[in-house]
Amino acid sequence: MAEILKKGNELGRVLVQVQDDLKQLKQSIHRLSIEDGGQALDIQALEAAIHRTGCGIQRHAEDYLKSLNNHILTLPCIENPETKPVQIPQWRPPLKALPDTRPERSRNVGPSPGQKHKTAFTLRLLSNPVHPKIRDVMCESYGIHFPELPKRTTNTMSTQKAVTGRAFGALAIVPGVRNSVYLAPPLSEEDMRAGLASLLEKPSDLGLAEAAVLPKAAQLHVREDTSLPKMVSLGTSEKVCKRRRDMTRTKGTPKAVTEMATTPPPSQASKMSGKRVEMRRGTRLIPLTSACLPVPQATPSSRFPFVIVEGQLDTSAPDFCRFRQHYCLCGGELQGALGRLERVLRRFMVPMALVSGERLVELVQSGALEVGGHGGGGGGAGGHGCRLSALESRLLLTLENREEVQEVVGRPGQRFRGEGGAEVAAVRIQACWRRHRARSAYLQQRKRQWAAATIAVSWLMHAQLSRVRRALQARRLRSLHNCQRRAKYLADNWKRISTSRRTIIHLPSLGFSQEQRFSLWGLFDIMQNSQMGRLCDVFDDNVQVIYLAPKPVGEDLSEYYTRLLALRKAVQQGDPDAPKDPCFKRVTILTPEAWQHFPTHNMCLSTVLWHSPHTLRRIRHLIQGQQAYMVAGVPHPDDLLVAEELDVPILGPEPAVARLYGTKSGGRRVFASAGVLVPPGQRDIYTLQQLHETLADLMTQHLEVGRWLFKIDGELGGRGTAYCDMSHLHSLAWAQQRRARHQPQHWDTEWAKEEVFIRFLEEVPQLLAQHARPTHTSIFPTWDNFLSHFLRYGGVVEAYPPSDSVTCLTADVLVEPAGEVRVLVCGDQLHGPSGLEVLGWSVPQTSVCPDALHQLCTQVGRACLERGILGYVSVDLVTFLHPSTNEQQVWAVDLDLGYSNQLSLTQLTLAMSGATLDCRTSRLEVPAPIKQKTSFPRPKAQTSHVTSRYAVIGSRLLHTNLSMVHYSVFFQMCKAQGIGFDIKERQGTLFALHDSSERYSLGMVTLCEDLQGSLMTFARNLSIIHQEISAPNMQGVSNFKDLIKEIDAVLGLTIQNKSQESTEDQTEAVSDTGQD
Repeated sequence: MAEILKKGNELGRVLVQVQDDLKQLKQSIHRLSIEDGGQALDIQALEAAIHRTGCGIQRHAEDYLKSLNNHILTLPCIENPETKPVQIPQWRPPLKALPDTRPERSRNVGPSPGQKHKTAFTLRLLSNPVHPKIRDVMCESYGIHFPELPKRTTNTMSTQKAVTGRAFGALAIVPGVRNSVYLAPPLSEEDMRAGLASLLEKPSDLGLAEAAVLPKAAQLHVREDTSLPKMVSLGTSEKVCKRRRDMTRTKGTPKAVTEMATTPPPSQASKMSGKRVEMRRGTRLIPLTSACLPVPQATPSSRFPFVIVEGQLDTSAPDFCRFRQHYCLCGGELQGALGRLERVLRRFMVPMALVSGERLVELVQSGALEVGGHGGGGGGAGGHGCRLSALESRLLLTLENREEVQEVVGRPGQRFRGEGGAEVAAVRIQACWRRHRARSAYLQQRKRQWAAATIAVSWLMHAQLSRVRRALQARRLRSLHNCQRRAKYLADNWKRISTSRRTIIHLPSLGFSQEQRFSLWGLFDIMQNSQMGRLCDVFDDNVQVIYLAPKPVGEDLSEYYTRLLALRKAVQQGDPDAPKDPCFKRVTILTPEAWQHFPTHNMCLSTVLWHSPHTLRRIRHLIQGQQAYMVAGVPHPDDLLVAEELDVPILGPEPAVARLYGTKSGGRRVFASAGVLVPPGQRDIYTLQQLHETLADLMTQHLEVGRWLFKIDGELGGRGTAYCDMSHLHSLAWAQQRRARHQPQHWDTEWAKEEVFIRFLEEVPQLLAQHARPTHTSIFPTWDNFLSHFLRYGGVVEAYPPSDSVTCLTADVLVEPAGEVRVLVCGDQLHGPSGLEVLGWSVPQTSVCPDALHQLCTQVGRACLERGILGYVSVDLVTFLHPSTNEQQVWAVDLDLGYSNQLSLTQLTLAMSGATLDCRTSRLEVPAPIKQKTSFPRPKAQTSHVTSRYAVIGSRLLHTNLSMVHYSVFFQMCKAQGIGFDIKERQGTLFALHDSSERYSLGMVTLCEDLQGSLMTFARNLSIIHQEISAPNMQGVSNFKDLIKEIDAVLGLTIQNKSQESTEDQTEAVSDTGQD
């Protein structure tokens, strides 16, 4: 305040100096007037005095108004100096008594709620100068004692009109000076219009000791009628448009006319603003004409609204004048808030903003602008951001049309059209480009780091896997060496072990590949448990059996096999009432505990057992101190691990040897080394060109073959087989004519067959693509699918027997470790609808001479022994009459390594009937039934002690309706239909149950005196079971009908053969009679 008064004294001295200069100028003019009229007036001195006076007044007035902008002052009363001069005393209050009400930024704790309430009450009193308690509040809060206002006299001016205008500008007012001899000059109408009267809006001047302003509420605080609209009226809009047109005309006037205007020269900021407005005229969002400006229809909520057009506030507008007059006590902070709001609107080029005076004052008084910071962040005032800061968002809340303004501000690129838009756009573009470069570099660096980490992790994983592989290889090699050592011990002591007390561990594991196991989903565990006939080994008194089941065996299944084994004495004596045999106590059925941990992996039984330590421990306890060996199924590498864990030898080949010779190509190698006949064909085919050339060459060499078979290595049960008939070959007749023209010795030469081979090679690709068919379309739907697997795993091409009557048979051979080869079972096959899938057998076989068959199987067994193939081996053979020589031929077509289903069910048949099977004579003999003793003597006759039997075996009879029938109900149904086994007669029907949960698969054996009776009983049983468990609308899925059709065909052949045999016998009898 002292600085303000000091500047006021300087301004007073300037005015005194001006008065002295004017007095001297007056004297000079008077002196010139009395001198000679010939001299001219000193105009330069007059201009210099006026210029100096104007510059001094302008400079000190600007400094004075800059200090006055943030302080509240009152204007003195202007009276007639001639009648009653009034001197304004110079009052200098102590600066320490004035508290600093500005908030400190360094303070972290705000004022208490009571202090906030008191401050708000004080501000409300300061905004109402006519309040009766304003003097007390000013005295208590600030220590300011207002001077007593002098009473109005008759010499004063008739009216005191408060003029509103800018709180700052180029003009100033002379402050009051204590004991000054100079009076304040009166204000003219021109000065008031120029803006000098704007200093009168602050009535609480702290720098004046006496306030001569007479408050008059009606004149100082003009209020509008509440019923009138509080938004910009149409007249105001027309005034704004008129001002805009005046500004446009002003820009078009000459420069000289502008300089001669009475208004003060514009500042540099106003010039730049005018240029921006002129530049943006073509891109204006809302035109500022009275016809285009929208006239709101709704009544505004503010009593003191005013308009900001293009970021410029018209201080001379009536609405703003009313607002400023009403809130004259909030001048400094209000002006700062308006300045910030103007800058925001200019930055975003808002055409028009309607400000609510009450909201703006409330925002200023709440201190939110100070709390929010001065200038905001990157998006605040003066920043280069394209978004609003928190402070600017608060300012926009004071607008009546904030929705429209926010819509304009939110438009993309709106910031670049406003003030400083080009600079902001340049900064934005540079920032985006730098961000893009930095982001690209960062991503590239991240990519390199990721690549480096990936390489490092891959290398570590590779090293770790290599170590694990080496460890596993070492362990498997060690297991293999131990297995070979134990196999050598078994071979050296086989005769002693096979006749002494021993424990046989039956592990019916199927070591198929993972793809094959998953293709057998739902059937794999049933197939592994379909050899429970192995339990019949306990009929030897020196044998104890440990059977591993893939899944838990239910009580019904366990009870059934227990009762079967207990019938041993009844079978031997032929008396059903004989006591039970305790041999079933030497049977232990175990299930690995890991089966429930791998429900979806379809792992083979040996792998599951290897992951079951409790079961392995129990087996070790059971075989401790006893001679034991393990009989596996299809060999698998985990068999070695299980055998090493149990420290027992394996009666079977090594897994590597089994993989080599257990395939179709490996079987042909064994057969070739054994010297047995094999079908014409070629093995180890892996490429398409090799397939075409091989097939064309085989067709050229064997024109009599009407069908060729394609077999995939490693497939089972005839699944991986396809066929192609030569009847579709166009050049077949031409090739046969070519062979007929040549003699047999000439046709065997290469030059004679070359032309036929080339012709066939051209037609083979098209022939296979159009006419080759897979036998199992559920596994291989098309030829292309089959061909891809054929070329991936390799395979063979073989000829189908060139005959209409072909019989297939299977022989099970035991290659003992000591080197002896025993033929255990030999039976004729019963096929499914495809003709290649085996569903059952008839034992013993009746198709081939027993001696020739025994010799052939012995040769194959010795060839297997030479290659280290031990244990159980199955040989598949085909026999037919050759069309050219009419002689019977036997071909070896397949070699399976492992315990077969035929052998398992044959063991069950032999155990339950007390029969013996001699493969050298192909006879299944049972003891003669024991006749009951009678009191009448009968003549003695020569009777045989044995009788022949024929058995028909079905290993996998599938019917989905069987799962709905419990086993107890099933046996009652069979008993009611007369299906059963007669122990006295040693003939009837036996069943082999496979599982307790699914129950849709089982095995069946029929035993009768002749083959025709066994076949008919088997077909009758299938028909009865199907009728009992099926309904007309629920037939189910089964292979019963296919097997019945096959049996009917075999029965027809059997009846035909019998008729031929009887005819031949009659012919021989007649010829013998004639000779006699």
